[in-house]
Amino acid sequence: MPNGQWYPPEWPARIRALASGDLTPAQPRRAATVMLLRDPPQAAAGPTVHMLRRRTSMAFAGGAYAYPGGGVDPRDDDRLVGWAGPSRTAWGERLGVDAASAQAIVCAAVRETYEEAGVLLAGPTADTVVGDLSGDDWEADRAALVARDLSFAEFLDRRGLVLRSDLLAAWARWITPEFEPKRYDTWFFVAALPRGQRTRNASTEADRTVWIRPSDAAEGYDKGELLMMPPTISTLRSLKPYATVAEALAGAAGQDLTPVLAKARLQAGELVLSWPGHEEFTRRLPAAEQETMDE
Repeated sequence: MPNGQWYPPEWPARIRALASGDLTPAQPRRAATVMLLRDPPQAAAGPTVHMLRRRTSMAFAGGAYAYPGGGVDPRDDDRLVGWAGPSRTAWGERLGVDAASAQAIVCAAVRETYEEAGVLLAGPTADTVVGDLSGDDWEADRAALVARDLSFAEFLDRRGLVLRSDLLAAWARWITPEFEPKRYDTWFFVAALPRGQRTRNASTEADRTVWIRPSDAAEGYDKGELLMMPPTISTLRSLKPYATVAEALAGAAGQDLTPVLAKARLQAGELVLSWPGHEEFTRRLPAAEQETMDE
């Protein structure tokens, strides 16, 4: 039975072009995505994760399940924001970047979670989180962030808020394959849903959102019922051993942040597409013939 791995029909031709030297890889942009977790009333069932389904009309990964996330706003490199938790330098060491880039990446994680899920990991003090995010004024600010009319630093200053970096933990890092026209260097984070806040589908790119146990989502993928990209199903599987949100957050320190980048190579007359360390995603293509999606 085929699984739910997202595999667009244009990939074989692009992979062959890359292998032959006819395609120059695009430079990946920095991005961040957040696996927002909560403990359900029946704690024994394990935590659930917030996921959104990308609209089928989307050119990239339409219909695929993913987490809230998006690209880094370069303005977040330059202006210091109100900050609580581990220092920017400490974050840089964990993420493998300099302190300024670390701030921008963490800001992207928090901003995108607010933009797409309506959840804000920030508060008026270093040990609080905002509660009520309803109201036209909050929605106006969120819309301005989405449009990039307002930087995240400006938003925090306007609201008198500090970013709670201590509520996030880095989990994984994946880089879009070299044959894709739009590429991202994406850091994956985990975070707990703050008390008093609720998620909502605030993204124009999603047609539905769900809270789902990682094991149930993985089962749906394995049955071919839920479409996902390799980083999504991989991180879901890595969440399955944790019985509570607290355990997952504590386990983040042990997660490997070595970047995962797909490789395409010619081997015995075939083009082999693989993600190092993640053999389940390996695909083999005829070196010179068009592959069918059912192969």
